Amino acid sequence: MLNKFTDTARRKAIGLCEQGVRNGLPPKMFGWRWVREETLRDYFTSGGQGDLTVVHTHARASNPLPVNIDTPLKLSDDPDWFGYSQRDVLSRDSGETLIATVPDARVVSFTDQPRNRFWPTIINHRDKAFEIREMRFRPGHGEMLRTVGKPRHLDRATWFTERVYNNYSHWLSAHLPKLCLLAQRNEMDGLLLPEKRPAFIDASLRILGFDPNAFETHGAGGVIEVDRLTLLETDRFRPELLRPVRDMMRHTPDRAPWRRVFISRAAADIRRLENEAELVPMLQAAGFELVAMEDLSFDQQVQLMGETSVLMAPHGAGLTNMIFCAPGTQVVEIAEPSYPNPNFYAIAVAMGLDYWKVDGAFAGSADVHRLDRDLKVDTANIDAVLKAMAG
Repeated sequence: MLNKFTDTARRKAIGLCEQGVRNGLPPKMFGWRWVREETLRDYFTSGGQGDLTVVHTHARASNPLPVNIDTPLKLSDDPDWFGYSQRDVLSRDSGETLIATVPDARVVSFTDQPRNRFWPTIINHRDKAFEIREMRFRPGHGEMLRTVGKPRHLDRATWFTERVYNNYSHWLSAHLPKLCLLAQRNEMDGLLLPEKRPAFIDASLRILGFDPNAFETHGAGGVIEVDRLTLLETDRFRPELLRPVRDMMRHTPDRAPWRRVFISRAAADIRRLENEAELVPMLQAAGFELVAMEDLSFDQQVQLMGETSVLMAPHGAGLTNMIFCAPGTQVVEIAEPSYPNPNFYAIAVAMGLDYWKVDGAFAGSADVHRLDRDLKVDTANIDAVLKAMAG
């Protein structure tokens, strides 16, 4: 009975505290628990201080079907955990592009263990967390605020780092477009880079003409108090953001793109194409070269894509390199239909590329998460695409 009474009292006390925060009490009073969230739009609409620039308004795309698909009914309408489906790509909404500068903000981040995932959030001067892609408030942020010593202080900073900044595909499609936008607007001052970062981040900056060592850095966890913080809200698949990446970074050869490239994942730990060896004879006969992207530097990958007229690959991060391909390049993705990831289709049509969809099948152990499972593909499906391209 005592335990039941204690549990009831505890739940009631927690409810009162949470209600107090909702009614405007500072979450710091309760150890930074129950921090409320608001979008950038809500913040400024309700009188939040600072400056808001709307670079792009909402828009709706009108995109083509994959080249080898004749009806939307052959595209998955399952959004799964992506938030939109393959079929949605045909008329996908593009969200706004916003650049906001706000006063007296806190950047709070932590890295969880043992998964070693980076989690950032931004708390504004009203003690609310901004609701931005991959930057939601989590209990770990409250713990960081409760336990951190003296926070780091900056007069001015620009934050662009999302949770998965060290993933090659996320870097190209989510982060690099932000940097290109800032560079176009001459607003790179105050940029905060991750202290520990993959080599492709520095290589990207150098191609854009910036020395990565000239920027301030942030660590894998902590609290940074910033007097004036600039942040961006972007759509990962908006053409107006993706195409400048190609324009500003890609290698332009002295003749029309001519190479046919098949991205091999034979050396990868996950998502290998189990029967790749079966495809090699027909691919080579069709003029393809097999390339392992991990053997190339970032600059070499950019150059290769500028020379590529046909890019074929099993689903994987290397396929994101299509961002550096010239308009009209043929892109062929081999993927399992029950993992209906629409992202590469969305990138291809945003970039003005011709996208081909080839269904594969899972291979290997069924105990492996479907995101990481190996694939196999019927050689007849590949042969059909090669013949269609030849025709």
